[in-house]
Amino acid sequence: MLLMPRRVKHRKQHRGRRKGVAMRGNEIAFGEYALQAQSACWMDGKQIEAARRVITRYVRRGGKIWIRVFPDKPVTQKPAETRMGKGKGVPDHWVTVVKPGRILFEIAGVREEVAKEVLRLAGYKLPIPTKVIEKHVPVPLTNEEMDEAKGTGIEGG
Repeated sequence: MLLMPRRVKHRKQHRGRRKGVAMRGNEIAFGEYALQAQSACWMDGKQIEAARRVITRYVRRGGKIWIRVFPDKPVTQKPAETRMGKGKGVPDHWVTVVKPGRILFEIAGVREEVAKEVLRLAGYKLPIPTKVIEKHVPVPLTNEEMDEAKGTGIEGG
């Protein structure tokens, strides 16, 4: 089951640029633990599928998995031993553009050590260095801490 779009408006795209960091898709939205990209790359459907298989086999029936990237960029390839010219090649495979900070996979419903281990194993299947992160849940301040915070402000007049 390779990931690819059902239909596209345009069969071929420009290559584009991969500089900068991920401005979208860089926070945990669904799960409790996530795999975050540390560098830029084009990740194809086979690599995403390989990492997904590792996660589903390790977790088995427990837990829920979210795949946060989808290969929607066509990459063209000219046939081997073809002379230069005669236009752009035919679409060969599909990739997703990954920038540093992008969340690739999320997982929830499993113990912390299981989630971190399975995401570490899935990271080995990907072409870039990754990091396992967990969702930051802000802790509400107590009344004493709120009073202390008010006392540290600059008094007016």
